[in-house]
Amino acid sequence: MPAKRRAFLLPVGSRHRVPADGSGTTAAPAAAPTAPDSRLIDSAVYTRGHRYAAPKSLAETYQCLHELEGAMAWIGLYRPNTDQIASLAAEFRLHHLAVEDAITAHQRPKLERYGDTLFVVLRAARYDDDREEVEFSELHLFIGPGFVITVRHGEAPDLAAVRRRMEAEPEMLARGPEAVLYAVLDQVVDGYAPVVAGLENDIDEIETEVFGGDPKVSRRIYELSREVVEFQRAARPLLGVLKALSAGFTKYGTEEELQRYLRDVADHLTQVVERVDGYRHLLQNILAVNATLVSQQQNEEMRSLTAASYEQNEEVKKVSAWAAILFAPTLIGTIYGMNFENMPELKWSFGYPFAIALMLLVCVSLFVIFKRRNWL
Repeated sequence: MPAKRRAFLLPVGSRHRVPADGSGTTAAPAAAPTAPDSRLIDSAVYTRGHRYAAPKSLAETYQCLHELEGAMAWIGLYRPNTDQIASLAAEFRLHHLAVEDAITAHQRPKLERYGDTLFVVLRAARYDDDREEVEFSELHLFIGPGFVITVRHGEAPDLAAVRRRMEAEPEMLARGPEAVLYAVLDQVVDGYAPVVAGLENDIDEIETEVFGGDPKVSRRIYELSREVVEFQRAARPLLGVLKALSAGFTKYGTEEELQRYLRDVADHLTQVVERVDGYRHLLQNILAVNATLVSQQQNEEMRSLTAASYEQNEEVKKVSAWAAILFAPTLIGTIYGMNFENMPELKWSFGYPFAIALMLLVCVSLFVIFKRRNWL
């Protein structure tokens, strides 16, 4: 590997020495045994694109780097503690603002340059088929002369797969830290594809539920809309990161091959962002359609209730009319049924026919009145 590499990220210079024996082969450093770091997932030192050493601790990694000229360290950490971050910051002179972001996490995707060190924040996504939900995680990268530090705050992406892929292509890995950054970006963007497919399947299911009249579909539309918005916040800012990297192609003399790789990643990401934007608009339309269908269903229910209430009122009218008709003869009969001595009709020979005729007259009159008012 040449002592000095070109990079689109930063001007990389040699900062380590490599001891060589008489035959010109590289000799492995003799390091004192050190206790392994619990949150150190993998640490490797590479020369000429091949893994030279696999230190078990940060201290061993530092020692190996100091003894090897032109080597590159790739350090992978998972939710590191403050002491580990402080150790890395002291060894590689990381900016304190970037260190604070790496510790606290919860950052938006971005790219920051601090001298000859690049700090990149990515948000990976993973679709959980069992729960039909999208899980998001955060990844921080420090890229500098002869080192790559990855800090994961979640399960995605699978950086072990990225490392295996790069180690299987020594020529690519020999291009230095910028090649590792490309590989990580590619892994993150490729991880978006299953998420897009999962969201599309969920939207298809929701469309079926909407027209099927599922009462719980409104809640699912809202939850899926939140996931789509969160996905947009993860993917869209990454376009700005790639644009910033592309802007440094000329300044930092990026190799043409790496430029093509990054443009390919940008193309894939653009497709993802466009599809997710379409999903958001589609969900808004589905929500509007669902609201219309719910409103129509409510109107149908109100019409049904109104019709039932009208029928009930008609029945009440009929019952009330017949009750009034039957009440009239009852009232007359009650009056004449009272056993008072001084009632003028008691000794009248036409009293009984008169009472019956009066009852019939009142009943017929009430029947005619109610019939004209459509109560009967």
